[in-house]
Amino acid sequence: MTTRDEAVAAALAFFDGGKFRERLARLVAIPSTSQEPGHEHDMRRYLDGALRPWLEAMGFTVALHANPVAEGGPILTAMRIEDPALRTVITYGHADTVRGLEDLWEKGLDPWVLSERGDRWYGRGTADNKGQHAINLTALEQVIAARQGQLGFNVKLVLECSEETGSRGLREFVFAHAEELAADVLIASDGPRVTPDRPTIATGTRGSFRFDLAVRLRPGGVHSGNWGGIIDDPAIILAHALTAVVERHGRIRVREWLPRQAIVPGEVRAVLAGCEPRSEPGAATIDPAWGEPGLTLAEKLYGWTSFIVLALEAGRPENPVNAVAPWARAVCQLRYTVDADPEAFLPGLRARLDDAGFPEVAIENVGGGMPASRTPPDGPWVERIKASMERTLSRRVQVIPNAAGGLPGDVFVDALGVPLVWIPHSYNGCKQHGPNEHLLKGPAREGLAAFAGIWWDLGEG
Repeated sequence: MTTRDEAVAAALAFFDGGKFRERLARLVAIPSTSQEPGHEHDMRRYLDGALRPWLEAMGFTVALHANPVAEGGPILTAMRIEDPALRTVITYGHADTVRGLEDLWEKGLDPWVLSERGDRWYGRGTADNKGQHAINLTALEQVIAARQGQLGFNVKLVLECSEETGSRGLREFVFAHAEELAADVLIASDGPRVTPDRPTIATGTRGSFRFDLAVRLRPGGVHSGNWGGIIDDPAIILAHALTAVVERHGRIRVREWLPRQAIVPGEVRAVLAGCEPRSEPGAATIDPAWGEPGLTLAEKLYGWTSFIVLALEAGRPENPVNAVAPWARAVCQLRYTVDADPEAFLPGLRARLDDAGFPEVAIENVGGGMPASRTPPDGPWVERIKASMERTLSRRVQVIPNAAGGLPGDVFVDALGVPLVWIPHSYNGCKQHGPNEHLLKGPAREGLAAFAGIWWDLGEG
């Protein structure tokens, strides 16, 4: 009779023998981007052509659904029910990717061709999210085979094609199918580990909230010589308005954006004790002085609100003319935890701008983000999965209260009432959303082993 160790070893042999790489290459080759028109067929090809046969071979009943929102991509559900009396796990992934940005990748790399360089697999979706859900499903496949077709629990899968455009329609879909998708826990993978060498569990994600700050003073530009120095300059006004919102070193001045009582909750601080993110070569260098004074790096990243200027524009930077620009605009984003109140964000911002003397700065284009989510980081499901991973990997697993990025975990909490266990297989330097996206082979291999152990242990009662 197959043992747990043998099931994990079979999963690792699948990886080491090159079969997982071949599978990932086939998935990456489908340009299923949701951020560019004309790829609707590719998203359906990914779900119906690549995923459906694989899932059906594992004993799933698969269905493809139209998105309840017109501009949203299709949604795949798959059910593997051995006995309704058994516990049920729901898992999640997204088949869509960001745009390819083909012309920005390094020479010799193509976003839709899996390329191997050293310890990295390059290709669009390798880290976000094709590689991550492929790891989990491959581990499940190996455990089903090791248990001769009987897992000992039920599995449900939701795979969407709109995550990179804000998970359009997912909330409406899951609520409409809540009875069918009912489960005991969500266990899924996306986003980065705390560090590449630290296996991680996140029990939620930070939310994102977008808006523009704009100064619009006149219908067109005017001669900089004849008018410069005697009229208001929108770019200068906007630059100063931004300093009213955030200090030179990133400390937020709009206190309504912060966690309630402007403190990191005790349970969050406790679970983050000893957790320290680090800079990743080739990605970015952490500035310890940036952000809220008195917080650790982990508390700033996982327990606090951050303010980011995504884009800043005045005039025509690519072809400047000798004119005072008529307008200036900053595209802004907040990343926030469940401890902050999104209903207070805009009133707090408006009051801060007015108090600082910037009534002409308008708040525009509000929306387009994801709500924050979090379930208790010390809950029984987290403890159980953590113990399983540490048994398989023989080292400590870091639990964080929420990932720093956004995911639609709130949908599953609100509609199904499930605790969240996110187990990321990537790292902060993976270049997701940009050129040269890649998956590190080491964390991917560890993730496959860890999930083989998790799926095996869930069948043990």
